[in-house]
Amino acid sequence: MSRRTWCLALAAVLSFPIVSFADQKAPAKKRPNILFIMSDDHANAAIGAYNSWLAKVVRTPNLDRLAKQGIRFNNSLVTNSICTPSRAAILTGQYSHKNGVYTLNDTMDPARIHIAHLLRALGYQTALIGKWHLGTDPAGFDYWNILPGQGVYINPVLREMGMKKKDSRKFEGYSEDVITDLSLEWLKKRDPQKPFLLFCHYKAPHRPWDPAPRFEKLYKDVTIPEPETLLDDYKGRSKSTANAKLRVGEDMVERDLGVPVPKNLDREALRKWAYQIYMKRYLSCVAAVDENVGRLLAFLDQAGLAEDTIVIYTSDQGFFLGEHGFYDKRFMYEPCLTTPLIVRYPPLTKAGAVHESMVLNVDHAPTFLDLAGVDIPKDMQGRSYKALLSGGEPPGWRTSMYYRYWMHLDGSHNVHAQYGVRTPRYTLIHFYGKGLAMKGAKNIDTEPEWELFDRVKDPQQMRNLYDDPAHATTVRELRAELDRLRKEFQDER
Repeated sequence: MSRRTWCLALAAVLSFPIVSFADQKAPAKKRPNILFIMSDDHANAAIGAYNSWLAKVVRTPNLDRLAKQGIRFNNSLVTNSICTPSRAAILTGQYSHKNGVYTLNDTMDPARIHIAHLLRALGYQTALIGKWHLGTDPAGFDYWNILPGQGVYINPVLREMGMKKKDSRKFEGYSEDVITDLSLEWLKKRDPQKPFLLFCHYKAPHRPWDPAPRFEKLYKDVTIPEPETLLDDYKGRSKSTANAKLRVGEDMVERDLGVPVPKNLDREALRKWAYQIYMKRYLSCVAAVDENVGRLLAFLDQAGLAEDTIVIYTSDQGFFLGEHGFYDKRFMYEPCLTTPLIVRYPPLTKAGAVHESMVLNVDHAPTFLDLAGVDIPKDMQGRSYKALLSGGEPPGWRTSMYYRYWMHLDGSHNVHAQYGVRTPRYTLIHFYGKGLAMKGAKNIDTEPEWELFDRVKDPQQMRNLYDDPAHATTVRELRAELDRLRKEFQDER
């Protein structure tokens, strides 16, 4: 396909400013279908295939099967661990400061071209069903049907493309079942002569963790193993960490746990008590996600689409499952920085493969374009991981990544704005003392702080080595790398 033909096709579909691409040629073979399944707040520890301390109790047979059939990435990372910005990063292939979605309260400009626009211009049928959470109506899709805001678990309301904002439709049942029903309905009605891009976005296991009735007693007689750091007291770490309002039990309410929070328990007893209830509810929500992933995979098999479809399972970010005594996300610590990434594409992936290279959420959009056989726009900041799918690693693949969380002292969670760099061994975090305030919130300055963790010797990130003279050289090198990355990604303010 010539550059002129490509641009005219894009302009005709979008009526937006034309993206500049190098000359394109139609691929010799058929373009793959893309099924992108994303849950909300699903920690990789809550998938059996990731072999965490929960592996003996968590029930994810379909995700485990997908991992056995495809490739599992152990270092899948997000650039901003909060829902709305992460979703924008996935669509655009850009960091928050480039795509304009910094915090939960931001919206994505409908005129901003993203992966659905680009694949649609290539002849893909595009759809998004389930959680959107980007403020404005979706653009670039042939079809969408979305939960308003966070949506609800039981008898969810969805708004379909073409409906006015005040209109919606209530569905009987559980949100994950409904989202899967609608996804399957769209797949069955699609034009089988064209490739498809389907974003199937689940609400679960997002707070407040309301399980489907059939799974309410799934873990009734199970004692959930505790993480090593459940009783963390934050000694030796930053004030930013100690001041966060993410503590299991102490910072939870009755709506989170489904029962009143006792007031007569000490810190340790309360945390242990709440952890069991929290995790049983959370893992029960995960069970519904897993079951519905199985339904989607079964459809691909029955329709003869499994060989021609790249299936991606991921989450918008990770989540604290009691590590450091926390729930929620936001921090650059491993439980919420890392996110599941399981990919099956028979022409490339080897069954049961595991990869350790760092893959970012901004890499999805470039990868889809690469798989479709076209060049990647220069304004995308991610890289295609297509070459990783077969188990290799291309020359010059990243050995460090840049992270930035912009929300500062939002009132409900009290997490400080931060940025940092992560390498295969170290994590350096700078709580920089001021941040882009959420709309309506005060931008309160706090004392800047640094944390350094050696994840090889201290995988639980319990010992802050930043002021240790023995690590002065490491600090200096990592700060230089952090400065380099901030300059490379043009985020120096």
